[in-house]
Amino acid sequence: MQRLSVAAATAWVGLLAAGCGGTDAPPGPEELLLQPTSARGAGAYAPSAAVPAPAFAPPAVTAAPASPSGGGTTLRTLSGAAPGLYGGLPERASCDVPALTRHLSADRAEGRAFATAAEVEHGDVAAFLRGLTPVVLRADTRITGHRLADGGNRAHQGVLQAGTAVLVDHFGAPRVRCADASPLGPPVPAERAVVPRGRPWDRYRPDQAIVVKPAEQVVSSLLLVSTADGSWIERPSGTGGEEDARPEVLPPVAAEEVFADPALTGPDAGTDAGPDAGPDAGPDQAPETSGDTGSAPAGQAPEAPFPDVPVYDPLPPADVPPPQPDAAPAPEPLPDGPDAPPVLPDIPLQPAFDPYASGYSQG
Repeated sequence: MQRLSVAAATAWVGLLAAGCGGTDAPPGPEELLLQPTSARGAGAYAPSAAVPAPAFAPPAVTAAPASPSGGGTTLRTLSGAAPGLYGGLPERASCDVPALTRHLSADRAEGRAFATAAEVEHGDVAAFLRGLTPVVLRADTRITGHRLADGGNRAHQGVLQAGTAVLVDHFGAPRVRCADASPLGPPVPAERAVVPRGRPWDRYRPDQAIVVKPAEQVVSSLLLVSTADGSWIERPSGTGGEEDARPEVLPPVAAEEVFADPALTGPDAGTDAGPDAGPDAGPDQAPETSGDTGSAPAGQAPEAPFPDVPVYDPLPPADVPPPQPDAAPAPEPLPDGPDAPPVLPDIPLQPAFDPYASGYSQG
């Protein structure tokens, strides 16, 4: 067994409301589009590529602390490398990437618009999609989404329901929603009041949605939670489940507690950096903050490093006796009768001669 050493991690939250923002935005509230798991709506870029899967009960999400300034909505931010951030089924992709690639790679308006919104060249769409990893969201997640409108792209702020199939990049950030091929990006802070649009699902709570921050370095593998039985799955980035395996070392957090304590996850938690990861491996999408300007930014928690967690060999079952050391062989019995050895009488031992005790001296 080995000793599990976990890198230091920080948990931070930011003041983040919804909306696109902008100095030329018209007055009035900004809309936040609520998107259930399989909803498509108008403006889809492709037929749904989400693979049907059994429903699962998302883990509880502890609401983030209130905003220091008393306004806006404070959301919890987690690194794209955080263990248990995403889920899936072992050796099974949650998104039909080949079908999505065939549709968006064709020379049609949807594919070209998708490439523009995803910020890739249309000729690189196939390689872009094949490099993403299919996963399932385990918590309601804030995003910037896109939809086709008037022959182009229209961005919107939204919340994707837990259970939504998405494709994430090598920094663990959601990039494509599988149900409508909507290109995804980090959410944008709002400058005005926010109003939800769409019908909220039963478990939806605005302060329990999360924000995914791209990891600081390239993530070679994602640690997923099986939506079937809650076990851990290690999925190499850019694969669809064909290389899934059980992690050699389990994370120091239970799968159901990933979203319960901000000290358990953070922007660098569980980061598995590749050899070529550089300082620009992920944009820092820090949301707006407000309040005092002390040593730590307002709304940001101090660093809370993970302690080293020893892993012990299990004890043997109670009904199995512990192994005993090899005992010395029993002496062979002495023969009886005429062949028996003679018995010697007990001879008292004489005390050893001590010259100093008897007054003996040399000289």
